[in-house]
Amino acid sequence: MADGGTPRVLVVWCPDWPVVAVTGDDPVAVTEGGRILACSAGARAAGVRQGQRLKLAQRLCPALELRDRDPEAETRRFEPVVAAVAAFTPRVEVIRPGLCAIAVKGPGRYFGGEEALASKVRTAVAAALAQEPVPDAVPGEAAVPAVPAVPGEAAMPAVPAEATVPHAQVGVADGLFAAVLAARAGVLVPAGRTAEFLAPYPVSTLGDEALAELLGQLGLPTVGAFAALPPEAVADRFGPAGTLAHRLARGLQPRPLVPRAEGPDLAVEQRFDPPEPLAEPLVFVARTLAERLHQRLAGAGLTCQRVAVEVACADGRAASRLWRHEGRLSATALAERVRWQLQAWQGAGTFTVTHEGPDAGFTLLRLAPDGLSPDEGRQLALWGQAVADDRVERAVARVQAVLGLAGLRRIEPAGGRGPAEQAVRVPWGEPYEAAAPADAPWPGRLRDVWPAVVLRDPAPVRVLDEAGQPVTVNGRAGVSARPALVVVRGREERVDGWTGPWPAVEYWWDQSLARRRARFQVVVGGDRALLLTVEGGAWYLEAGYD
Repeated sequence: MADGGTPRVLVVWCPDWPVVAVTGDDPVAVTEGGRILACSAGARAAGVRQGQRLKLAQRLCPALELRDRDPEAETRRFEPVVAAVAAFTPRVEVIRPGLCAIAVKGPGRYFGGEEALASKVRTAVAAALAQEPVPDAVPGEAAVPAVPAVPGEAAMPAVPAEATVPHAQVGVADGLFAAVLAARAGVLVPAGRTAEFLAPYPVSTLGDEALAELLGQLGLPTVGAFAALPPEAVADRFGPAGTLAHRLARGLQPRPLVPRAEGPDLAVEQRFDPPEPLAEPLVFVARTLAERLHQRLAGAGLTCQRVAVEVACADGRAASRLWRHEGRLSATALAERVRWQLQAWQGAGTFTVTHEGPDAGFTLLRLAPDGLSPDEGRQLALWGQAVADDRVERAVARVQAVLGLAGLRRIEPAGGRGPAEQAVRVPWGEPYEAAAPADAPWPGRLRDVWPAVVLRDPAPVRVLDEAGQPVTVNGRAGVSARPALVVVRGREERVDGWTGPWPAVEYWWDQSLARRRARFQVVVGGDRALLLTVEGGAWYLEAGYD
């Protein structure tokens, strides 16, 4: 574990894996969406680059052989590499075919440290790529290149490791993001020095083009310059996306590794030949599939957190959607969710059948459990009474069958500055992941007792001083006069006490999204408290306190 709780991660990277997965003579390139996805060394020497348009690539290299991307082949041919890495620890996360990662802590101790582990993994992967038996580690290995030095300091010492095998590179660093870059560079970054390793990289490496362009305009072209900014200032100026990028720039962990699921394949599917042109028959099939899925899960003694609904068409279109399950959805309730999802896809035009023929209609409906875990059962009530949770789930299923998916909602915590932004309404059974954690820095956020009643749509009000003039707030959060009256729906309320303002400035760098607000807490009528917001010179009632 590195400083600050960020785990050490080892990444195996196989360059140009889409090209490796397809056959072809050099020079060859794999295409996707009308552009070059990956190319061989010969094509790269001729000037072909990732992201180029096909016409430009062929002009630079007339002998270039173009191949369509084959995700199935990429996954199939990468499986021996994953199996070789899984020999050191079963908890392997496949980021994509050609790139996988493991946590270093456990296997590193068992195999004699990070350097020894990296050497053995590199040797095993090389053997898997060459389809040869894995040899034992050889003493006297070559050194991994030294990490670039920080200005004003001596270069970090090279870490002994075996020379990089062609078509596979290994890197170790603090956190997944830095470990991927370390694998591309073929280096082992010493613990605690990840931020220094990342510092020379351009900010575009963080993966947010809009943020990288803005940081360049602000004179922050490198990851190190961006990482030097205070976290609170970054959260205030760049929002949740900037906070995430700032954590990456500082060598911190935005998320833990997610090892691939191990266990039996419990997915159920139904293929249609000839293709089924209508969605209604799929709903009847979905109930049968849901019952088979429940039987398979029960037979394996497992339950799942989510179920993936996957649909494919004869013309090659496909879509997938995860629905939260948590072992509580009955076969009927799961079939209803399939119906809702098909209706949503058709309403969005995803699977609208516009013609007839052999390439029209649905060819596949598949239900795949996700997030498997042992089924520990449920504690039943004494004397045969029904369990309350079971009654609730059955009632929810009946209500949703009548009102639809959005007819019944639950409340989930979310990140934000105002009380209305602190909670979101999510359809029952829908998974929810907040865009930003609720405990992240939120400059301008209220930190006192939260209001009991929050208006869905803030109501316009008037705030007057003792002279009956409107109270205003300037750009420096200065109040023109002491609030004396609040006019709510034509009724005047005397202000007995007030506090504020709490200014909140959001997205100041983007005029289309920029907002400037200030909040006040006022006591009216001697025993009632209100939360008021002023924005653009207008006052609103946002919430009330008990």
